[in-house]
Amino acid sequence: MSIQSVQQVADRLRTNIATVIVGKHEIIDLLLVALLCEGHVLLEDVPGTGKTTMARALACSIDCPFRRIQFTPDLLPSDVTGLSFFNQKLGDFQFRPGAIFSAVLLADEINRATPRTQSALLEAMQERTVTIDGETRPLPRPFLVLATQNPVELEGTFPLPEAQLDRFLVQLEPGYPELEEEISILTRYDRADPLATLGPVTNADEVRELQRLVRTVQIADPVRHYIVSIVRATRTSTDVQLGASPRASLALQRAAQALAALRGREFVIPDDVRELAIPILAHRLIVQAETRLRGRSAADVVQAAVAQVPVPVEPA
Repeated sequence: MSIQSVQQVADRLRTNIATVIVGKHEIIDLLLVALLCEGHVLLEDVPGTGKTTMARALACSIDCPFRRIQFTPDLLPSDVTGLSFFNQKLGDFQFRPGAIFSAVLLADEINRATPRTQSALLEAMQERTVTIDGETRPLPRPFLVLATQNPVELEGTFPLPEAQLDRFLVQLEPGYPELEEEISILTRYDRADPLATLGPVTNADEVRELQRLVRTVQIADPVRHYIVSIVRATRTSTDVQLGASPRASLALQRAAQALAALRGREFVIPDDVRELAIPILAHRLIVQAETRLRGRSAADVVQAAVAQVPVPVEPA
């Protein structure tokens, strides 16, 4: 397989998901970027914008198991990870896997669970393993967490700490559809749910091979310097309390590799980095209260950082 194979499979995935999701082409591309560089996705938007449907469509398209957990204040860590129980018939302890043992996990309204339950995802998201009763168990590959948050209803929620936000490769806000897109949704879902008949266009083995290929996409030293300079610019900004970490630099590099591969290139260009800077970095920043009062968001801070760093150019 070659880098062109990544583009071909991505085209098939886009087309397949588009039979269920109307529009949202940029969001779907970023979802594929997360899949290809083994990242995780935080979906933040109001209810009814297709977040769950998008997750299920992706799982169907790659022919991988999908599980959904509704996060609530009474959810326990063992409900997520699983537990060992004593089987009286066998006279021994057995392990009952939790919902996290799936390829695509939808953590719905993750900020409604307690911090203890939220933290049950940390090891899984970073190491792709789960440790229970002293035994470390590997998770299936590919493994993708899509967590949703409702930014409107904040009563009874537990905001994700910085350490957990940093585990998410990208934060996406699908938003409301355009007028014509919403009319198309009504037409498409008039008689049946297209998700019910959605079939796979690839499989887990091929996805793993594509993930390996994405790691071979070349990044020139000036582009690496460009990535690090943007991340460091967020740390020195007077508008933030906490800038992006070195994990953010790695995330931006890997995402740029995946985006280049999606577009059939074997090398990363600065435009890839610029396009990904906000969705990769903005959710990792803690913005000063005074900055928020002036109406500036984390995305504005990242945009300013990108604007102040010179773009590398090829020597004449």
